[in-house]
Amino acid sequence: MAGKEKNETVMKSQIVIGAAVRKHLYSLGVLLSLFILCIVLSILSPRFLTLGNLMNVASQASVNAIISVGMFLAILTSGIDLSVGSTLALSTMLMGVFSIKMHMNPYVALFVTLAIGGLLGLINGLLLTKLHLPHPFISTLGMKQMARGLALVVTSAMPISGFAKPIQFLGAGNVGSVPVSLFLVLVVYVLMYLFLTRTAIGRHIYAVGGNKEAARLSGINVPAVLNLVYAISGMTAALAGIVLVGRVNAAYPLAGTDYDTDAIAAVIIGGASFFGGIGNIGNTIIGVLLITVLRNGLNLLNVDSAIQTFAMGAVIVVAVAVDVLRQKMTSR
Repeated sequence: MAGKEKNETVMKSQIVIGAAVRKHLYSLGVLLSLFILCIVLSILSPRFLTLGNLMNVASQASVNAIISVGMFLAILTSGIDLSVGSTLALSTMLMGVFSIKMHMNPYVALFVTLAIGGLLGLINGLLLTKLHLPHPFISTLGMKQMARGLALVVTSAMPISGFAKPIQFLGAGNVGSVPVSLFLVLVVYVLMYLFLTRTAIGRHIYAVGGNKEAARLSGINVPAVLNLVYAISGMTAALAGIVLVGRVNAAYPLAGTDYDTDAIAAVIIGGASFFGGIGNIGNTIIGVLLITVLRNGLNLLNVDSAIQTFAMGAVIVVAVAVDVLRQKMTSR
């Protein structure tokens, strides 16, 4: 019996070690893919490695990077948030109404914008936990349509421009030649890393994603965790909207149309699992960079927008397929 127990212990250790090795190999593979993509694009386009273009990539990546933080949390709980793009649009349109049309103090308008995003996300959570809709796909898809419609209604589908300097700062400001938005991304990711790894709530989020019923039986308030996750997702969408408005000095109701798919792709490419409970916020930024570099490279090469859309769809399909394969290998 002792020998049998010893063999079982060894087998379990090998499984755990094998899963850890596969996870690190996957992360290295994604990082290597990003490196190879950069080399290929630098060969195909001499403009790719210029300082101006690299700073442009960093600025473009900042919006998707911030949105992807909220999407990462949703996917970590085996859910999804399809409303992030519409939340971005509605919250920034309302920021335009408050700060420009109603002459609200710009700093107050920034906080109100974040609160609006958090409220929209909280509604997503409540639709899931209070109305018991079958899946976050349903609640967030409904919010996606409602928020987009309201964004169009707020100013009769007209953009709002002429924002104050404090609002423009996060998106258009620079420290030397480095965009302020890059420092903002760093702060957001460090805070989220600490939140997920150093707090009880962060561990609860992983537990809920791994097995909601087991989490409930262990005393975790699952509805409260889900409400918090979707509220954070809405708030990060609003924060990304503030950065976007700062970059272009305008809020427009059709902003963020494809941001949900880009964020999903970035999170899955970064190693998070649609099955929940698996993922590292640090790896998400690698997925963000891969998506942004790919888009930037296709633009530099003057690739037709329809082909770009097809390419992004293919990336998502491949990423999900790899996730399913990884899940099967882990369960063996």
